[in-house]
Amino acid sequence: MRPHKIVSHDAWLAARKAHLDEEKAFTRARDALSRKRRALPWEKVEKNYVFDAANGKQTLADLFGGKSQLIVYHFMLGPGWEAGCPSCSLLADHFDGAVVHLAQRDVAFVGVSRAPLAEIEKFQRRMGWQFKWVSSNGCDFNYDYQVSATPEEKATGRAFYNYEITEFPSEERPGASVFYKNDTGDIFHTYSSYGRGLDILIGAYNFLDLAPKGRDEADLAWSMAWVRHHDRYDGAVVDAAANYVEPKTSTSCCD
Repeated sequence: MRPHKIVSHDAWLAARKAHLDEEKAFTRARDALSRKRRALPWEKVEKNYVFDAANGKQTLADLFGGKSQLIVYHFMLGPGWEAGCPSCSLLADHFDGAVVHLAQRDVAFVGVSRAPLAEIEKFQRRMGWQFKWVSSNGCDFNYDYQVSATPEEKATGRAFYNYEITEFPSEERPGASVFYKNDTGDIFHTYSSYGRGLDILIGAYNFLDLAPKGRDEADLAWSMAWVRHHDRYDGAVVDAAANYVEPKTSTSCCD
């Protein structure tokens, strides 16, 4: 950690207030960006996606659960994986506390992975999560929303992700997609975000950003190399997933 200047209380207060002006400007700029996000055009969802859920087959419309808005987290858990991506798991550790509050604002939330439902449920039990989590195995949902590589893309190591052709060494990538359903049942895709666009969902990062050392990731092989499943912080070294390969072309799977 670099040395810090030590000052009197009055000097500290003056510096803090100056920084507060910048923080307020950032908050206003973020609010303005959020308004622009909500004003983006929508696209109608024409395909009928069917998912495997704990209570049987469910369509995309069913996942709304009586709400008009749906947020999907694309969790990196592919067929045959031993466990989900540790970085996605860090995000998922925040979901249960948020779901009940989202429901009060007409928002449903669901995790979606390409792994079969039995594999999802096994990992979910291990982690102790309660949020709704369904399998897209057998439908095109993951491919259409850019979070799973097709066999052809896996062969070339390149795929369309985060709105550009990029290297795609793993078969799965993280993302979040948002949908709206109107009174006649039509569904619209309103927004998707990938890579570091998911940072805002990581409450632990927001806490770390307040701390003197911040995220303290500069000397790591990639930014989230320190992350483990929450039941693996006892020093044990485990593979994240049998088929998961940490990207080497970026600093993080959420770059």
